[in-house]
Amino acid sequence: MGFFDKLTGTKYPDNGAAPCSAEEVRAALLAINGRDVPFRVRNALPDEKADLVAEWRVLEPATGRGSTRRQLERSLKTRMRLAPGRREVRSLDEQWQVTLIGDPPRRSMSREYGRGRSTTVSRRWTYERATDGRRRRAETFRLDTREMSSLLQQVVLDAGWIWRGVLFSL
Repeated sequence: MGFFDKLTGTKYPDNGAAPCSAEEVRAALLAINGRDVPFRVRNALPDEKADLVAEWRVLEPATGRGSTRRQLERSLKTRMRLAPGRREVRSLDEQWQVTLIGDPPRRSMSREYGRGRSTTVSRRWTYERATDGRRRRAETFRLDTREMSSLLQQVVLDAGWIWRGVLFSL
């Protein structure tokens, strides 16, 4: 594995893994929906220029009050194109983020878009009283995009295919 493979997040299956057909890889990726996962895998729409899309929409809890109140909405999407001749799945990550600041009617909004390999981790905690009366920290929100990408990669690698990340286009 070279420098460019590390940059794009390309992963190779074990040497002993027998490659499956493209239909079996597609079925295995779509079968992820049956598991207890916070995202869904679906057939791509024609304008998405892919075969399959894994999509995760997250609305993070609001923080602050009044004019400092912030709420974040994220949409994470991994577009996947199957290349049966090379036995690889080419993937492209996209992320949209909308930040709402303040309360209506004086609310402002900012938008961000990112493309290429990305990792986002976001967590929130609160303090609460345990049954023994002691204060403890409890996690109230968690987002880790590696949960989605590592599961998709593992399904592809188990099928004997290469997971190839791309930076610009499928």
